[in-house]
Amino acid sequence: MHPKIKVMEEDKPLFLITVGDTQHWAEEKLGRRLTNEELQLAKDRLEWGLCEGIDMVYNTIFEEIKRDAQT
Repeated sequence: MHPKIKVMEEDKPLFLITVGDTQHWAEEKLGRRLTNEELQLAKDRLEWGLCEGIDMVYNTIFEEIKRDAQT
């Protein structure tokens, strides 16, 4: 392992999308904040979208890491 890389805690999030982030984008795209029902729908769709393409995302990330490690 590279000396500058610290082992991360297993349960520590690598990426987080907050309600505030989602409301910000709703205000940008819709000109208003979302209702609780719309936030639940956004959460469901975000989970689906992130899970659906996660293999491709991981493949891209790991290819870049391999390429950077070789330089």
